[in-house]
Amino acid sequence: MSLKSLMTTDLVTVRMDDSLAMVKGIFDNTNFHHLLVVENKTLVGVISDRDLFKALSPNIDSEVANAKDLATLNKKVHQIMSRKPIVIAPDASVKQAITLFNEHTISCLPVVDENDKPVGIISWRDIMRELEIRLNKVK
Repeated sequence: MSLKSLMTTDLVTVRMDDSLAMVKGIFDNTNFHHLLVVENKTLVGVISDRDLFKALSPNIDSEVANAKDLATLNKKVHQIMSRKPIVIAPDASVKQAITLFNEHTISCLPVVDENDKPVGIISWRDIMRELEIRLNKVK
């Protein structure tokens, strides 16, 4: 089985100089857990909801948020993104993806073409979801 059947192709990308306020807005309004960082149509990094959570003040969205807390929303994507992410090709197998997940401490794999242009993304959750479907068919 290739990744093409499992990967998400509905990509939301951000740029390195986009603010964390923008990233927070995307995460708050979608079910995405990862955003691809792209410059000139080329993948340069990944930002996860966990990266954002660690970078923002815990007081954001609360009554006690002060100016210093709110200033964390002005940080830029390049300040917290993971650079040089582990990537995979669209024609790779699920087994190859599983091997990469097991070899590296990552929760997603950007799927890129030969020019490092993002064409999809796959998470370990996508693979687990497919495994559950297949196991339910075996019953």
